[in-house]
Amino acid sequence: MKKIVLIVVLMGSFLMAGSKVLYSLDFSKQKDGDATAWMQSKGFQFLLDSKELNLRFSKGRLTFETTNSIAGLFGVRFKDGISNVGSVLIEWGVEKFPKGANWSQGNNRVAIGAIFVMGKERFSSGIPFVKSVPYFLAPFIGEKESVGKQYTGKLYKKSGKYYCVSNKTGLKKTRFNIDQKFKASFGVNVPALTAFAFQMNTKNTDGGAKAFIKKITIYSK
Repeated sequence: MKKIVLIVVLMGSFLMAGSKVLYSLDFSKQKDGDATAWMQSKGFQFLLDSKELNLRFSKGRLTFETTNSIAGLFGVRFKDGISNVGSVLIEWGVEKFPKGANWSQGNNRVAIGAIFVMGKERFSSGIPFVKSVPYFLAPFIGEKESVGKQYTGKLYKKSGKYYCVSNKTGLKKTRFNIDQKFKASFGVNVPALTAFAFQMNTKNTDGGAKAFIKKITIYSK
């Protein structure tokens, strides 16, 4: 059994070694303190209630948290898109999950999740007055959800898919294959990556949440 695990690990390392780094952002080198100005210099935009998430650098991590019921989203747009995207490696984690978040019961909330927006073609949210958006894939860390399971949100059912990648606290290294997941989910050619974002959503939950990100690296196929 140990030999099989070692072979799988070595194969994963080999495949990653053969890929090119298309984009990388390392938060671990920053001095402790408010992170907003530095993030703006890297092209981050702050949407919804993200400025209330207390975005800070602390002990080599970008940390964010809330004790309230809010939703925040912060990310980077790529004007010309990034083509030939294969996978992403995220070093991140949760320190506190929001009480009441449970996708199987319809309360689709997260302490931390990533969103990878693909292409520019827009699709309906499914209800009036909510704007259309492109395809997106969204890995997240969820306490009550099943690791490896694909979930569908209440909106964008045809163009957005969510994936639980862990349900434990502490630092995790998540290798998420954007290319394979996109083909399996939508059955069309994979468009360029046009944006990525991180989110925290504690709406309709109790006790707030706390999470962090150390590094994100996007690789070619």
